[in-house]
Amino acid sequence: MIPERYKALLGKKKTKEELDKHYDSIEEVELEKGDFPAMVIAALITFMPILLLALAVIYGVLWLLFVR
Repeated sequence: MIPERYKALLGKKKTKEELDKHYDSIEEVELEKGDFPAMVIAALITFMPILLLALAVIYGVLWLLFVR
């Protein structure tokens, strides 16, 4: 299914032991002071417009169904 030229880019399949060794070697990330509030603000900036748009659509549909 995958052309040969792309198979070389993908590399070989890793065994479960290789994956376990790789992910066990990754250390826990230490947060600096102020990182958590920055992540919360970034999440709000990212998700708030989508949430507001979804709520506006729901409100618009309910308005069309019940107010008119």
